[in-house]
Amino acid sequence: MSTAIFVTFVRHGGCQVRRGALLKSLVLQDNTCVTSTTNRRPFSSRFDPDGSGRPATWDSFGIWDNRIDEPIQLPPSIKYGKLIPQISLSKVGCSTQLGKRKENEDRFNFARLTDEVLYFAVYDGHGGAAAADFCDRFMENYIKEFLKQEKNMEIVLNKAFLEIDKAFARQAHLSVDASLLNCGTTATVALLRDGIELVVASVGDSRALLCRKGKPLKLTIDHTPERKDERQRIREKGGFVAWNSLGQPHVNGRLAMTRSIGDLDLKAVGVIAEPETKRVTLHHADDGFLVLTTDGINFIVNSQEICDILNQCHDPSEAAQVLTEQAIQYGAEDNSTAIVVPFGAWGKHKNTEIAFSFSRGFASSGRWA
Repeated sequence: MSTAIFVTFVRHGGCQVRRGALLKSLVLQDNTCVTSTTNRRPFSSRFDPDGSGRPATWDSFGIWDNRIDEPIQLPPSIKYGKLIPQISLSKVGCSTQLGKRKENEDRFNFARLTDEVLYFAVYDGHGGAAAADFCDRFMENYIKEFLKQEKNMEIVLNKAFLEIDKAFARQAHLSVDASLLNCGTTATVALLRDGIELVVASVGDSRALLCRKGKPLKLTIDHTPERKDERQRIREKGGFVAWNSLGQPHVNGRLAMTRSIGDLDLKAVGVIAEPETKRVTLHHADDGFLVLTTDGINFIVNSQEICDILNQCHDPSEAAQVLTEQAIQYGAEDNSTAIVVPFGAWGKHKNTEIAFSFSRGFASSGRWA
């Protein structure tokens, strides 16, 4: 006969265990007791209404209004002492739009790197798609190798960014295509371990934000010459910052960002590939989603608007599509790309009133908010 696994929740009391079962139990931080029992015969209960033995889901317990039906991960829940849903890659939404450019130089990807670690990334190429293509093709491999050596995912991502930049430089110097020397890409990469430990690394002006209780929690800061610390490094290395006719600063009059992968002709003047990183512990009762976006979206839609737009959508696939399409409708000319990763509170914080200002300046709150 088949073996069934049950997860039982008993609030403000002890754990219920069937006689003759093998027991694992844990009192969680909210005084909820999680019990895993192994039994020989499935039985029907309010925790397993169809007697199938499938893990109970968030909706089954009515913990919150969630439209992503995912089972609870028992080992991570026991390890971290809180309820952690399974994050399924099949539920991740992604979309990219060409905009008014001749070529879409944005790239995006997501994958399971190990049993515990998921990978999400967006790359926004400039001067050609070669650097973005290189990262899209090889970043996973570098991260996998460093994960074998290092537990700290911030260190892993830092090493991966620096090594992939060196590898691209080697390829560019061996190539007969001189244009590879002045092409580059942003890189915003997120790693999620056990469905709860989130680490983001970024260079350039692609972004990552977490929607928590319907509000944006920014996980990246744009690397632009407008930042005093970034501008100082450029000047100390012998570079300069020039403003164009729209008032936008550029390194040596060419590049709108101060960190990137590639842009080999500007490495000597302080354009670096070292990422800034951010570590967050997810709270699935409050966290609706992670979204990675390129500047075609960030230029025209601010962080709160991104949360509001996505919270109106039925599922992450629709959300990513709506976000990129609305960026184009609002006037974005650049390529627009989004990856939407749903968490436990997906669909909980719906804002019925969305205000969008069509009159604001492109170079003000729309880009930097």
